[in-house]
Amino acid sequence: MRVFVTGATGFVGSAVVQELIGAGHQVLGLARSDAAAVSLAAAGAAVHRGHLEDLESLRSGAGAADGVIHTGFIHDFSRFKENCEIDRRAIETLASTLAASDRPLVITSGTGLLPKGRLTTEEDVPTAASPRIASEEAAAAAASRGVRAITIRLPPSVHGDGDHGFVPLLIGFAREKGVSVYAGEGGNLWAAVHRFDTASLYRLALEKGKAGARYHGVAEEGVRFREIAEVIGHRLNVPVVSKSPEEAAVHFGWFAHFAAMDNLASSKRTREELGWHATGPGLIADIDRAVYFDD
Repeated sequence: MRVFVTGATGFVGSAVVQELIGAGHQVLGLARSDAAAVSLAAAGAAVHRGHLEDLESLRSGAGAADGVIHTGFIHDFSRFKENCEIDRRAIETLASTLAASDRPLVITSGTGLLPKGRLTTEEDVPTAASPRIASEEAAAAAASRGVRAITIRLPPSVHGDGDHGFVPLLIGFAREKGVSVYAGEGGNLWAAVHRFDTASLYRLALEKGKAGARYHGVAEEGVRFREIAEVIGHRLNVPVVSKSPEEAAVHFGWFAHFAAMDNLASSKRTREELGWHATGPGLIADIDRAVYFDD
């Protein structure tokens, strides 16, 4: 297949590009900058210039492809609501281009939007009062109109070399404040997956996914937050400290909601339906390496 990939030079998207090319697909990657274009060409992908707010570039990219994988998202929390609406419009544009065909559209969401306090599955729908649900809403609307729209939900931690997500942020807090913190007993859970395992899931969803399906890119259903804090403390040689929820909220500031997240998620149906198997290292083993702590 010729696959149009947004976010093609990002942490997850670049792994997806590598996976697709390795499986014999051709990749047309969206590139906003000259540097991104050079990186894509070096990876063996064709370059399509544009960006998520350039809807015409999305139309022409999708129109030239047999399927689309949408991993792009503007990760600027100061404009989070606006960026979620940009994502909605991007998905709507891609979906309208693929309408009246069997060409797949694979979009990205997160397990963190699902109900708390229990093991969630692919059947669950988002309950979080978050603008981020816009992506799933757009995918569901597209599927209801006959588009082969498929949703991949990623967990709070997608880890591996080059990670610039939640764990590096926690490392930054600990390095800055000289202490690695968890709230209470640190029993809240983060589901997790290695980036290369997400790449194989996106490919399988593209090749075999059903219209309207939701799949979970979850290798570990839940890793205790305290274990993450302990690795960080050990690696930085700083104290690992329990704080009250209120104190932890002050410590983490804007990140407090994510640090307190209790996200337990299953990928049982995903594995059964797509034959997906996670083979990468677990979160604790992966982050307990010098590469995560290089300045």
